[in-house]
Amino acid sequence: MDLGTLTYRVEDGVAIVTLNRPDRMNTLGGTMKADLAAAFFEHARNDSSVRAIVLTGTGDRAFCAGADIKERAGSAVPGVDYYVTQHRTHELFRGIEEFEKPTIAAINGVALGGGLELALCCDIRIAASHARFGLPEVKLGVIPAAGGTQRLPRLVGESIAKELIFTSEIIDAQTAREIRLVNRVVDGAELMTRAIELAVKIAMQPPLAIRFAKRAVNLGMQVGMDAGLQYETYSAAMIVDSEDRKEGMRAFVEKRKPEFRGR
Repeated sequence: MDLGTLTYRVEDGVAIVTLNRPDRMNTLGGTMKADLAAAFFEHARNDSSVRAIVLTGTGDRAFCAGADIKERAGSAVPGVDYYVTQHRTHELFRGIEEFEKPTIAAINGVALGGGLELALCCDIRIAASHARFGLPEVKLGVIPAAGGTQRLPRLVGESIAKELIFTSEIIDAQTAREIRLVNRVVDGAELMTRAIELAVKIAMQPPLAIRFAKRAVNLGMQVGMDAGLQYETYSAAMIVDSEDRKEGMRAFVEKRKPEFRGR
């Protein structure tokens, strides 16, 4: 399925969303934000066969190089208009971050600026060995404003995040792995195979348990321990009588593969 600036396909319970502006380094220009919203919130959300999403880019040069500077360079945007536009970007990225199905970013090249901020919204990040990462906004006279100042320090720590933001430094995949920006680094030729294998493994798990576990982790990162434990208990109570839990227990006792239905 071609959504204009990206492609969308489903295989083995996994939706593969591919940013597809290779001539512009898969930058977030044109209709890409609207197309991302359609891919996640219209197609993947409403397709019960989809139980995980892999987000990647076309080619081997770029996952996403961020904003399309060529589109923006000649335009003057009043602060109020920018605030409204950027608020919509935050809503989109937050929606991807809180999407009820697990997401994996398969980072096939550079992930810069808004591209890295988009990857930070995914649950898991797998990088090709040649991938590069950075938030270079400061050297352009602006700041990372699609969640980078908030998500990056929560992931790698305040001090490392400040160093990367203040210097606009571009780091390689191995360094990204060392600071826990990505989960794993693989050879570029194996990237999609490994990402899809992981997505299929997750897709085989009971959807309700995955959904509540994801929400519990996300919420727990924003609140204190007591509030996080309270939500964890609530989540466990919500699914304790589910058909999936009963099926999982039966399958374990009967020593067979469970068939989860998300109910």
